[in-house]
Amino acid sequence: MALVNPLPVEPLPAYAIDDASGLDLAAVRADFPILSRRVHGRRLVYLDNGATSQKPRAVIDTLLRYYEEGNANIHRGVHFLSVEATEAHDQARNIVQRFLNAASANEIVFVRGATEAINLVAQTWGRANVKSGDEILVTAMEHHSNIVPWQMLCEEKGAHLKVAPIDDSGELILEEYKKLIGPRTRIVATTHVSNALGTVVPLKRMIEIAHSRGVPVLVDGAQSAPHMRIDVQALDCDFYAFSGHKVYGPTGIGVLYGKHALLEAMPPYQGGGDMIASVTFEKTTYKKPPHKFEAGTPDIGGAIALGAALEYVNQLGMDRIAAHEHDLLAYATEAVGAIPGVRLIGTARERAGVLSFILDDVHPHDLGTILDNDGIAVRAGHHCAQPVMLRYGVPATTRASFAVYNTREEIDLLVQGIQKAREVFA
Repeated sequence: MALVNPLPVEPLPAYAIDDASGLDLAAVRADFPILSRRVHGRRLVYLDNGATSQKPRAVIDTLLRYYEEGNANIHRGVHFLSVEATEAHDQARNIVQRFLNAASANEIVFVRGATEAINLVAQTWGRANVKSGDEILVTAMEHHSNIVPWQMLCEEKGAHLKVAPIDDSGELILEEYKKLIGPRTRIVATTHVSNALGTVVPLKRMIEIAHSRGVPVLVDGAQSAPHMRIDVQALDCDFYAFSGHKVYGPTGIGVLYGKHALLEAMPPYQGGGDMIASVTFEKTTYKKPPHKFEAGTPDIGGAIALGAALEYVNQLGMDRIAAHEHDLLAYATEAVGAIPGVRLIGTARERAGVLSFILDDVHPHDLGTILDNDGIAVRAGHHCAQPVMLRYGVPATTRASFAVYNTREEIDLLVQGIQKAREVFA
């Protein structure tokens, strides 16, 4: 069937090899079909990767191939397609294990995304371990997904949510964090990289401090998994969550890593098919992790395509990706920060992937619209991090967020767009 409104395809501009990382950006960009689109008559400049990344052809083809050639349910059938799909799904779990350097594939639970992963921990481990008067510690730079589930648990249990503060640059005040971990602290739930500020928290030290007091740590890695090498064993975190769609995979699929002993002790999150060992009307027994937490038919194609996305990242090399994005962030920070009337929101010494700012009295939504007219996609709003906006006394920011396929030339176009907005509102 022909598309009603087929997407236009145009030749990609030639980009030179980036000397800082060794990536061939022309080849990388050619892997992402959507980058050939034109928006409002302009070449698409996609700088909204913190919300979702674009997908390489390898991921798109993997998802298409599964539905065209291999669609079947898993863990249920003995026929060829079911066995094949089960093996591909299991292989995807193995790929995630290697990506995170987990000790076992059984520590990898497939979920819808980081949000569901955090809710799973809050509603299973949290319900079993948090009591009235207990405390849960988060940081002042959390995404709503790492605030609201804990608030809900606190309301249910009569517990208290504590918040570790940040300074004006957006860095965690480590001494205050340390003081807030007390005898009633039951879990620390922290971002790894702030989606609103780009701040990289001192995660290893935070975990060491928490563990020295017997407190487990959950890490929201939605913004770190796309930008840096993750080793959950070296970090020694107890839980780590990330979303596939931010690391070049499909939407609707994500991962919860949990130490095996913790997952083993946790009750199921949902009941249904495939998470059971046996069912009678008198009693149900459950499978071992991770299957205990994967009730019902999963997003089979999504998991397999997520595996393809992580393999793509591995082929490019996470260290090369990180070097390239660090160069982009440094270049953008200097170029955008030099524009008269721009105030950068979040200037921590260590940041990744994100540049947030405001422009004089121009509302971020207006700036976002002007940039969109030039084909430049950014995020404008509170970024599901309203407490961060309150901390800085602003209703919203404009956020440019970077991925492996972005270029310095695109940042130059962003700068030109901001300067145009200044003239419009002068």
